[in-house]
Amino acid sequence: MSSQITVGREVVSNMVGTLRPRGPDAQGIHIEPGIALGHQRLSIQDLSAMGAQPMVLRPGGPVIAFNGEVYNFLELRKELLAERDHAFRGHSDTEVILHVYDAWGLEGLKRLEGIFAFSLWDPIRRRLILMRDRLGVKPLFYANSNYGLAFGSEIKAVLAAGGVDTSLNEQAFAEYLWYGNSYEERSLYRGVQALKPGHWMIVENGEERIEPWWRIEEWLERAPTANTPQEAAVQVREALDASVKRQLVADVPVGLFLSGGIDSSAIAASAMNVQSHPLSSYSVGFDFEGGVNELPRARQVAEHFRLNHHELKIEGANLPETLMTLARAHDEPFADAANIPLYLLCQQLGSDIKVVLQGDGGDEMFAGYRRYAILRNTHWWRLWPRMLSSLLRNGGERGRRLARIGEATGNSDAALRMGLLLTVETLHDPPEAILEPGRRTALSSSTDPFLAYRNAAGRFAAHDPVQQMLLTDISVQLPSQFLTKVDRATMAAGIEARVPLLDERVAELAVGMPSSWKAHGMEKKIVLRNSQRGRVPASILDGPKTGFGVPYEHWLRGPLHDFSRDMILNTGFLQQFGFDRKSVECAFKEHRNQRRERGFLLWKLLQLALWAQKDA
Repeated sequence: MSSQITVGREVVSNMVGTLRPRGPDAQGIHIEPGIALGHQRLSIQDLSAMGAQPMVLRPGGPVIAFNGEVYNFLELRKELLAERDHAFRGHSDTEVILHVYDAWGLEGLKRLEGIFAFSLWDPIRRRLILMRDRLGVKPLFYANSNYGLAFGSEIKAVLAAGGVDTSLNEQAFAEYLWYGNSYEERSLYRGVQALKPGHWMIVENGEERIEPWWRIEEWLERAPTANTPQEAAVQVREALDASVKRQLVADVPVGLFLSGGIDSSAIAASAMNVQSHPLSSYSVGFDFEGGVNELPRARQVAEHFRLNHHELKIEGANLPETLMTLARAHDEPFADAANIPLYLLCQQLGSDIKVVLQGDGGDEMFAGYRRYAILRNTHWWRLWPRMLSSLLRNGGERGRRLARIGEATGNSDAALRMGLLLTVETLHDPPEAILEPGRRTALSSSTDPFLAYRNAAGRFAAHDPVQQMLLTDISVQLPSQFLTKVDRATMAAGIEARVPLLDERVAELAVGMPSSWKAHGMEKKIVLRNSQRGRVPASILDGPKTGFGVPYEHWLRGPLHDFSRDMILNTGFLQQFGFDRKSVECAFKEHRNQRRERGFLLWKLLQLALWAQKDA
């Protein structure tokens, strides 16, 4: 935190202590006039005391508290050593950041590549820099508090400063009802905001400014280096090999989360291409036989690459305690149930593995979702007749799903089109319908659940519908949902997740490609698939996309039914948010009797109830 108010060590210790699961190895605190920095260390690079944080190079010099990894730190270190007299005490990437700032200032920080969020205090210039990586892999929150500006890797650390406005952010609440998470800089707490990906906050001479230090348009504006999809496939394979090689750099063992899909299989292929010893790999299965079972395909990939493979089985009956733990980890309601297997996998790792490679980002970078193929024919979908939707909605779940896709894809408003494709909620039956009438009217009149998509639609208006959707997913959906899931679920167990498919070397190539190279007809991930021909088994490359289906709908009918009813139908909870009891009870009945699929709505309510209880 930065303030003219004197901050006691106990306050800082309490703030940083909330982050102990993220860094269980050591705690450090630095206090001087105007600034107090704290750090919980997860020792990965330079395990010695030379890697401890907050780190300062010399008395009176810049000091940093840093979370994440700088992947090009060895290149930067080499350049610094060649260019001027830099004396390195250790071999951590944290120390390299300080030397980069010393040598090249703010412009030098723009050269960092990796997953990072940090605070850097320059006592000479009285300048505080908060900086977040390009794609938002690592989080950074801030708020006004009793001690001035408070900031941290998680909301709980910011709240521990005291004096933060914790009233409900209505816009974020509206977004949560629709999507299961909030967007952009918003959190469910009115006073707490996230620093957006690719942005920094600079506080200097009593003035505070937040601005982008990087924009995805930089990648879009660069001329492509491949002239054909075939050339692009070769470039992607080489870039992924390079990214995996530099993300395997650690002074602790590195593992791989293996789903049996293209993304994690491609990472496994690169890992075995750049190193000789096999990685340990980990996969998960569920107790619901009707759900997706990725274990056989993951096992096939592990055998192909001779990985040291491990499997975990998750049972719905054992979940309530895990759900409470994840509610505390997220600090706000979060409805992507894939955080459950991620967290439990990380728990299983124990002390054996501190770093895992994860396949997130491949779908957004290389067009892996069905919506990209559908959007290639937007002009036909715009002929969708409303009467057909009415008929389909009476035709069971398949009919309702087709009606939802048709109405979304055929919408001429790009913001509504994209937003509706990213939720099972519809304009015909919006989630606000379960609110009491007065509460619903007030929320609808003061918020816009499509705000983030309106901003993205305007920003990427010059692009075709598929590219517009890809860029929006990368800029909006990826950091707010999928990367949030990865960070909280893994760091809650003291594990750092790295995402090679979002490495700058891979992402820049992917973003700059024509969308037709990625999706054509009903084919998806064309370039990524072709980049792995001859390395990954054809049955994996050409098999159907199964997704990572967590059977929460089944759990809500069975092992979690009573638990979720007790949480959601609690009178205090319903009154706190203005939900209508009869509407919520109806949703439970429809879901359990399988008259209508209401799983996502009920799962969102359960996560909201867990969050409300945590804060009670």
